Amino acid sequence: MGATGPKRVVREPGEATRKVRFGPFELGGDFVVIAGPCALESPEQVERAAQAVKASGAHALRGGAFKPRTSPYSFQGLGEPGLRLLSEAGRRHRMPIVSEVLDVTQIPTMLEYVDVLQVGARNMQNFALLRALSKIDRPVLLKRGFGATIEEWMLAAEYLLDGGNEQVVLCERGIRSFDTTLRNTLDLAGMAWVKQRVKVPVIVDPSHSTGLATLVTPMALAAAVAGADGLLVEVHPAPEQALCDGAQALTPDAFEALMKGLAGVLAATGRRLAEVRPLSAVGGTR
Repeated sequence: MGATGPKRVVREPGEATRKVRFGPFELGGDFVVIAGPCALESPEQVERAAQAVKASGAHALRGGAFKPRTSPYSFQGLGEPGLRLLSEAGRRHRMPIVSEVLDVTQIPTMLEYVDVLQVGARNMQNFALLRALSKIDRPVLLKRGFGATIEEWMLAAEYLLDGGNEQVVLCERGIRSFDTTLRNTLDLAGMAWVKQRVKVPVIVDPSHSTGLATLVTPMALAAAVAGADGLLVEVHPAPEQALCDGAQALTPDAFEALMKGLAGVLAATGRRLAEVRPLSAVGGTR
């Protein structure tokens, strides 16, 4: 990579992965699983999802309040009321929460509710948003754009680090290819290459990268073997009723089976799931 290529995100020889703390957990150490519905839909759905992922050993709760959809006629999310539902569920179940920010103007609102701000694939090169997020004291989870090269993904992370935010997590979520059989192509080789070269944690989203619930578990296990620091997984209490991406969401039973499988796979590679420790009664990073 040339003179204008990544600098701050690149690992120096002998340098360990930088740990990114959110709540009681550190991404970049033991394996961490972030799980929950793609979109927040109702109080009942949020609570059932939170109960399910907590019971199966997830470390953090995810959910989308602002949804960037290809069609303007698709469900766009609940907005701030959804964030409030997610935050309340996180506090009830003592879990830190992760949600996507779409625009610079949403950042103050997000900071009231969210422990980790996610930048989605469509916004990976929203440089105004990245610049603004580089100034906050909160972890940022940066997804790879579905048409982005590895270098472009790393350079997007540079915007965050260059502005002063050291709390960066990269997320491989699949790229678009000539083959349309699957929603995306999960680039585990690219993830492993990046993991070997960057100083920040790297996780994998097996839900968006495949688009099919039947493929989420095998790809999640493969990501663990390939060296990912964690997973971002969609779980819905009733996927057939989901307003967004139901086909790729795991049921609570399927997620429980995945968590059990992860423990064995990680043990075989000399790693382990992070110990589940609840947020204190006074909250986490918020």
